[in-house]
Amino acid sequence: MQQDLVIGIDSSTSATKATVWSADGVLVAEGRESIPMTKPAPGRFEQDPADWWGSTVAALRAVLAQIDPARIAGMSISNQRETFGVFREDGTSVRPAMVWLDQRAIDETEALAQRVGADKIRAICGKPVDVIVPINRMIWLQDNEPERFKTIDRYADVHGFLTKRLTGRWVTSTASADPSGMLNLQSLDWSAELLQAANLPAAIMPTLARPGEVIGEITRDASEATGLLTGTVLIAGGGDGQCAATGAGATEPGVAYMNLGTAVVAGVYSPTYGHDQAFRTESAVGDGGYIFETVLKSGAFLIDWFQRELASGASLPELEAEALTSPIGSGGITLLPFWQGSMTPHWDAKARGVIAGISGSSKRGDIYRALLEGLVLDQAFALDKAVAASGAKIERIVAIGGGAGSSLLLQIIADATDTPVFRAEVAEASALGAAACAAKGVGWFQSLSEAARAMTPDDLSETKPIRANVKRYAELRAIYDDLWPALSDWNARMWSFANQ
Repeated sequence: MQQDLVIGIDSSTSATKATVWSADGVLVAEGRESIPMTKPAPGRFEQDPADWWGSTVAALRAVLAQIDPARIAGMSISNQRETFGVFREDGTSVRPAMVWLDQRAIDETEALAQRVGADKIRAICGKPVDVIVPINRMIWLQDNEPERFKTIDRYADVHGFLTKRLTGRWVTSTASADPSGMLNLQSLDWSAELLQAANLPAAIMPTLARPGEVIGEITRDASEATGLLTGTVLIAGGGDGQCAATGAGATEPGVAYMNLGTAVVAGVYSPTYGHDQAFRTESAVGDGGYIFETVLKSGAFLIDWFQRELASGASLPELEAEALTSPIGSGGITLLPFWQGSMTPHWDAKARGVIAGISGSSKRGDIYRALLEGLVLDQAFALDKAVAASGAKIERIVAIGGGAGSSLLLQIIADATDTPVFRAEVAEASALGAAACAAKGVGWFQSLSEAARAMTPDDLSETKPIRANVKRYAELRAIYDDLWPALSDWNARMWSFANQ
């Protein structure tokens, strides 16, 4: 039987999706299984790595019930970033895994920055100082769970753990490892300097492979669990953000992407290394190069919160219709969308959301429009810095994720950035990026760039900037950009008061 399909696994925060793709980027079949998460204390988020594996098994079994496993040429993995576990050599967990949302290591983050230097850390790993980076939580483990820490044989991100279960090898992709803050992004190897600063032994780190590289074969045990054929090749993928960029076609200069999901993640491709406080640098899921990435944790998360807490469960079409009656600037309301802290461009884990300018004339639609404008304006500032650093003029933004279904949100993005926005119809961009890695790895294409061009859609609907709106948003941005600097000191005082 002809091996004419590949599998892209997307192991995200809430679910694992197993997707089957053809060489021309057609989604043939899909399976999905949820992943539970616990919150053992305020600011702490954990998962059981056994659930990463269990959800992967269930998703693969569901999708392989729809197609013949003999048609699968290979598979690859896209994974939730900054989430990691610690293990014994055989793959059993030492403790629950820490999810990227976890904020327990604020003190350790500040201490490492003081010890090594924030600028030096960013120059090595491409990451401004932030609590989300796993190296800080590994230090927290040493300080707070020393007996457990002594039993650790292996550190692994989700990609590395799933690779171990599938192939028996502790291997991960460089594009999955680099969000850890422990990789030297220019050499694409573990940074001896950062590991030493964190007192972490290099021996516990998984072997690294480049995206698109074959890293192992499915074992007999994994075959019996999943339904995959023994010997099916596994190819290195990458973090879900970089895989989404590849799935959106942002693999060359001039194209930016914006993933409008639970978080808002945007980025631009650069062929050369660079770093800046306004964005974080990730290695691309490509033949080389980097993604200069901006991140706001409160995307769909904030919209869901607004629906539930302030809008009495009103539907999104209802809220969008009301917001359409509100003018640019939302009748004088500005919203800082820091419900989950601020990453780019402020890097303040203590940042909290603000709704400013409400009056007796304000309506629900005004506040909802201010929410959408806040999401966009926050990212526009950092994205400008990333674009400037890439050295390329951005000709279009490709929008992906659930938020791309909002015509109003896409128009705000186009107007606030003065850039055409193209909506990608592919629902699973991260999984498609992983599938492109698999397609390259099995030899269908000579390069990942070629695979991405062949497998990503090119018939995208366009939202053009409206000239009058562009002018108004430029004026609004000048006001918005001044708000957080004016409030940041007050916010820090209030955070300290609330957390005494």
